[in-house]
Amino acid sequence: MVYKTIDEANQAVAAKIVAGSPFLLDVVPAKSVIQELNEGKVLLHAGPPITYDKMVDPIQGACVGAALFEEWCETEEEARKMLESGEVRLIPCHHVNAVGPMGGITSANMAVLVVENKTDGNRAFCTMNEGIGAVLRFGAYSDEVITRLRWMRDTLAPVLSAALKTKEDGLNINVLVAKAIAMGDEFHQRNIAASLAFLKEMAPIIVGLTEIDQTKREEVVQFLADTDQFFLNIMMASAKAVMDGARQIQEGTIVTAMCRNGHEFGIRIAGMGDEWFTGPVNTPQGLYFSGFSEADAAPDMGDSAITETFGVGGMAMIAAPAVTRFVGSGGFYDALNTSNEMTEICIDTNPNFPVPTWDFKGICLGIDARKVVETGILPVINTGIANKKAGLGQIGAGTVTPPIDCFEKAVLAYAKKLGFTE
Repeated sequence: MVYKTIDEANQAVAAKIVAGSPFLLDVVPAKSVIQELNEGKVLLHAGPPITYDKMVDPIQGACVGAALFEEWCETEEEARKMLESGEVRLIPCHHVNAVGPMGGITSANMAVLVVENKTDGNRAFCTMNEGIGAVLRFGAYSDEVITRLRWMRDTLAPVLSAALKTKEDGLNINVLVAKAIAMGDEFHQRNIAASLAFLKEMAPIIVGLTEIDQTKREEVVQFLADTDQFFLNIMMASAKAVMDGARQIQEGTIVTAMCRNGHEFGIRIAGMGDEWFTGPVNTPQGLYFSGFSEADAAPDMGDSAITETFGVGGMAMIAAPAVTRFVGSGGFYDALNTSNEMTEICIDTNPNFPVPTWDFKGICLGIDARKVVETGILPVINTGIANKKAGLGQIGAGTVTPPIDCFEKAVLAYAKKLGFTE
């Protein structure tokens, strides 16, 4: 269908987002659903395309960890030599229907969540949340990290897979999001309500999986109970599935992806399909754990800004005013002001997810790149802050914005496509 105006096209994209119906179907080895991971030594990464030499230290560290996890080598030195030589092919997660938190590094035998947008029949994938502390997504690659990843592959994934398969249609994610947003989650920095709602759904089923060793079942339930951010990765895959369904309409200026790789921030808009529009990343501003400061912070990275693209995270700060203190953004009225400002760059609100603290107005819907350029207001993204040195993990939390260059480039490119400019 050809739309008469950009506004009409944008409304059609927004309607697709509202109609999106993500269901969590399974947890499987990444290579079983992403064909490219079967083509030799391949790693997926967050953000737009990048080469290993331009990756920041935490993402390089995560690549090392993945090489060790896959048993491509036995030592860090061997892994780095392999990566520096170009022996390992690097692909953005977004190019293969996937997303990844922070470094986003995903390899063939890592377990991924499988989410299907039943409205459009497309699927999206994301690794599971590892918990806190020394974790791969922040660049850690110690024996502890590799052991945990293998436990997730060998125990967590099969148990969750078995539990999800007892649900004929999978787990309805919109229902969990609607519940949790009323309980104070914004789904980027605060996921505790949704993670507990997920545990509530899964625990009785897991307990009943008597064909699985009891110790394994207990370990999984305990891990889910301990991992407050577990739902973040489910939200990421769900938002990716919905936004990919919406961008089947390849017209208009609605932002369909935002992501960062520690070097560049990239966006896509509906009317320009797969093309990335990039600019230099910023460093998050926020609160630091004791003993750390901005001098220790890595530049912005991760595919988790797909949550803001969908309308939650920093865009829905008012849903989780408790988060504002954690990310250094003030209090209730600061959260209110942030979300009110975000409506100025969106075309509507999403009735599926009313926010009680916002007088039950729906979350922001449809970031319009034109409005960003016109107003100079940039999307606010809630994020963890990684140490700039690999393996040292999270050192704080805060907010970050994209460079306006991304939006200016996207709008100019679309104008040229429509014949408005030379």
